[in-house]
Amino acid sequence: MSHDSIVFTIFLVFTGAAVLATLSLYARQSLLVAYIALGVLLGPWGLGLTGDPETVTQISNIGIVFLLFLLGLNLQPQDLIRTVRNTTTVTLASSLVFAAVGAIAAWSFGFDLAESALIGGAMTFSSTIIGLKLLPTTVLHHQRTGEIMISILLLQDLIAILILLLLRAAVSGELPMVEVAQLLLGPPLLVLAAWALERYVYFPLIRKFDKIREYLFLMAIGWCLGMAELGVALGLSAEIGAFIGGITLAARPIAVYIAESLKPLRDFFLVLFFFSLGAGFDLGKLGDIAVPATIIAVAMLVLKPVVFQHLLVRTGESPARSREIGFRLGQLSEFSLLIAVLAATNGVIGAEASYLIQLATMLTFIASSYIVVLRFPTPIAVSDKLRRD
Repeated sequence: MSHDSIVFTIFLVFTGAAVLATLSLYARQSLLVAYIALGVLLGPWGLGLTGDPETVTQISNIGIVFLLFLLGLNLQPQDLIRTVRNTTTVTLASSLVFAAVGAIAAWSFGFDLAESALIGGAMTFSSTIIGLKLLPTTVLHHQRTGEIMISILLLQDLIAILILLLLRAAVSGELPMVEVAQLLLGPPLLVLAAWALERYVYFPLIRKFDKIREYLFLMAIGWCLGMAELGVALGLSAEIGAFIGGITLAARPIAVYIAESLKPLRDFFLVLFFFSLGAGFDLGKLGDIAVPATIIAVAMLVLKPVVFQHLLVRTGESPARSREIGFRLGQLSEFSLLIAVLAATNGVIGAEASYLIQLATMLTFIASSYIVVLRFPTPIAVSDKLRRD
């Protein structure tokens, strides 16, 4: 993609987003849906004004990295460790239920065993971007809610990495042992490296030059993206790396300033992310998989809140908080899209199964964002009563 086309695409994205966002706010609708709809409208399968959305997708993924970094800044490490321990059973039990229901549904629609199993696996995850983007971070109640959601999402990320490893094994015929070792050793090595770098490099520099705001801003971006890349180098995801980087700084007084200064940058990239989701969907495939994808999407939208609420109440969480978390995690995930695309590219599943996962994911994104924005406090609520940053 040339420089001119990148500038033109960004112009289209943000001018179009401003127009649709204005209409959405007047109509009291979710802004996320407006961004996705804009991607469908302007993307290669709509009016074709933006060409290949891949470059926009790659750029927009930075928004997810910033989002996880900022969420890490609001969490104390000891609280998160305790919460992860408490939610392990919830994550594993819910994952088994969602995978089983998804696989049985796919099998009933005529997909073969391998495709049904993979479709079931894709149903396991909830969206980090939808769940956490719509979560207020400055209210005490939602800090606790955020701890629970993040612990579940982190454990789901590890399950996703395991499925991707198994996917590669299915393609190559053998399990990549180096990557298995990375999965086991990566998290503790990342935490240790983040702690050492923050204690002996990052914080001494911040303390020495803390009067220069431009320097603090640059150091925050460098730390966030540097930890993201370290996470990738250790066989994890950029999002996990950024999240650990945020947690490492959470106890420092500078965390509040960093969080406020990076929020506009986060939102810039997240608009691109949701646009790229819409732009990447092939409308020509709708006819073949619309009915099964819709049925599976509705099943997940109904099932996930119920299962999460039931399991969280059993761990001692209040029914009200458990219910809210269930709805906030009541969609499919970016990992579902990734698994669908990689599995189809490597010939593990057919194009029809891949597009079914993609359409079901998109439908749950749209429906779930509507439900959460209209019923629970969010930073982008159309109601003043529910708007919380």
